[in-house]
Amino acid sequence: MLNDRQLRQLLDNLTSAVVVLDGSLLLCYLNSAAEDLLAASSARVSGLPLEEIVRESAASQRAMREALASGQKYTVRRASWRLHNLEQRTVDYSVSPVPELGLLLMEVQSMDRLLRIAREDALISAQETTRNLVRGLAHEVKNPLGGIRGAAQLLQRELPDRDLAEYTQIIIDEADRLRDLVDRLLGPRRPAQLKPVNVHEIVERVAQLIDAECEGTLDIRRDYDPSIPDIPADSGQLIQALLNIARNAMQAIDESIGLAAGEIVLRTRIQRQFTIGRRHCPLVCRIEIEDNGPGIAEEIRERIFYPMISGRAEGSGLGLSISQNIINQHRGLIKCDSRPGQSVFQIYLPLAGE
Repeated sequence: MLNDRQLRQLLDNLTSAVVVLDGSLLLCYLNSAAEDLLAASSARVSGLPLEEIVRESAASQRAMREALASGQKYTVRRASWRLHNLEQRTVDYSVSPVPELGLLLMEVQSMDRLLRIAREDALISAQETTRNLVRGLAHEVKNPLGGIRGAAQLLQRELPDRDLAEYTQIIIDEADRLRDLVDRLLGPRRPAQLKPVNVHEIVERVAQLIDAECEGTLDIRRDYDPSIPDIPADSGQLIQALLNIARNAMQAIDESIGLAAGEIVLRTRIQRQFTIGRRHCPLVCRIEIEDNGPGIAEEIRERIFYPMISGRAEGSGLGLSISQNIINQHRGLIKCDSRPGQSVFQIYLPLAGE
């Protein structure tokens, strides 16, 4: 027979979180997975009411008491838990009464990582679809543009009245402008040339460029992790990707609260066990660009990486699309979290060998 210590050891080796409650819904035991999920140790929370550690709803408390009284098991999908440290968790859990012991056994599976992977997978798929659509459309536009420009040049040479050349020159200039716009839609003309680079040299270069553009009136804070090793990247392209994001932040701050009241934070971190699409990466470099501007309007928040989508009247809507294209060439991922007063762009780049 297994003794108490061996049983606990077996439960601690489960990947599922196990929570044991008594008849008054007081915590009796958490296995290791439950301690990680709830950010609490079993010894410290033992004897406390479950609702002090996890807030769900009054209905969930009633359901647990009814299960204990009736002996009926039940399962809840996609429950939203608010932990004692104010963090949010999305979980599936099953409640199994043990009437002979007067206990409730909860088996909990965190869904946050799976939901995040599904969202990022959908994001990457949508980005790829958009990129292919833009690429095809851009090539279709460039072909007739070349014909229009060439015809205007021929017409300009044949015109008897040189004053009329002003009109053909307008056609040529507008065709060139549209061609430049299409080239920007297509993004970098060459594939990323990846080689080991120091990520802080790149981030610092972006900080210097933004500081020069705003003439030192914007507060730019650095929060770097010096332990990050070199990452495989194309320095020029990565600088352009980060500069587009930082410049958008600077312009949004300038138009809303003024540069003197604004702040941009450039942050670097190592993140472990991260999934980009369906690729698992033991280590990635995370670069964050955070600002205290007005935030991104909710109606365009899900579409900001699409071409021609901009929250500014004078914005072209191409900067973030180009940044996304560059990050994708680096096999990375770019995300955004925004609310009024704070926007954070997160760029994830695999480290060498991942």
